[in-house]
Amino acid sequence: MNCPSWRDDFPLVVGTDVVYLDNAATTQKPRSVLTAIETYYQTANANVHRAAHRLSDEATRAFEAARSTVAQCINATAPEEVIWTRGTTEGINLVAAAYAPTVLEPGDRVLVTELEHHSNIVPWQAACQRAGAILDAVKVTPAGELDLDDFEAKLDGRTRIVAVSHVSNALGTVNDIPWVVARARSVGATTVVDGAQGPAHVDIDVQALGCDFYAFSGHKMYGPTGIGALFGRHELLEAMPPWQTGGEMIERVRIKGTTYAPLPFKFEAGTPHIAGAIGLAAAIDYLESLDAEAVHAHESDVLAYASASLSQIEGLEVVGTARVKGPVLSFLLDGTHPHDVGALLDQQAVAVRTGHHCAMPLMDALGIPGTVRASFGLYNSRADVDALTQAVRKVRSML
Repeated sequence: MNCPSWRDDFPLVVGTDVVYLDNAATTQKPRSVLTAIETYYQTANANVHRAAHRLSDEATRAFEAARSTVAQCINATAPEEVIWTRGTTEGINLVAAAYAPTVLEPGDRVLVTELEHHSNIVPWQAACQRAGAILDAVKVTPAGELDLDDFEAKLDGRTRIVAVSHVSNALGTVNDIPWVVARARSVGATTVVDGAQGPAHVDIDVQALGCDFYAFSGHKMYGPTGIGALFGRHELLEAMPPWQTGGEMIERVRIKGTTYAPLPFKFEAGTPHIAGAIGLAAAIDYLESLDAEAVHAHESDVLAYASASLSQIEGLEVVGTARVKGPVLSFLLDGTHPHDVGALLDQQAVAVRTGHHCAMPLMDALGIPGTVRASFGLYNSRADVDALTQAVRKVRSML
């Protein structure tokens, strides 16, 4: 299966003259995902769980089948280890608010890295402030890789939680999660993985990774916005108190006290994003219908071609040269502010992301204000790279 056939599956991609290179922010949706969402609303729209009528039963079966699809995709041991969320950010906040208080005491440590998205920093700042714990960050090398010596130096017996991204949204760096998990486990620390950029580009097997929690978003992997999932090991989820309360997450409510529903419903207060879950399952089905090795080889080829093409432009500096990278290419151009470059590229119908990419500590560590980021999806091609390169050359000629 080649790129043109994949590209044809995405109505917006083939229906616009915009060269879309902002996939790390959100991916476009294949026709099968759009159809799944539309079909649900047209044929089975009802609230899930506990209703006695047929439409609700159909909606509930589709909703829980979607949970099973996610569980199988990431190799969770059971569907109840999958908690529906609005996305990666909510998943991490759930762990920081419901799990962290059960293990953090004054003087304990939470370890993150300078590579992290703000969503994997700020929740831990809040958790540490509440507990009187200490937040520290592993440094990155000039290439954008984790400084493993610094990691070892900062990991100690008071470290209770290690939170790390699977794939950096700003630089594309792919972290060695099994190594991180093994080192964290050696001091008894729990591991939380920000997987927002993972599932679209790398196989996710939470048992092989060994992590305790893994959060990801549907819209980064060709699914809908507003839906995501948190994987948590059963024994940890079972021991955690609920985060949000209200309907759906209860077993029995009395004025004097409430008992909570079993997993996974204990963490799913209120009416869920039913169509989103169904759409996410359709996105997983779509990805699994493709040749994963061919997709990976194609994305690697596009990234390598882009790196070689842009590196030939005078005054352009590639930021982030990790040995193992996802399809993300960040760069700076002759000291020009990234926002200005992005605006000029937009005038040429090339869509990229500019700024700090919600990774201000990383930009501070690298000593730069931000970058221009081109991020590629399975529907991007060498022709898209040629359009980007031509547009950047034109911007360069204007400086």
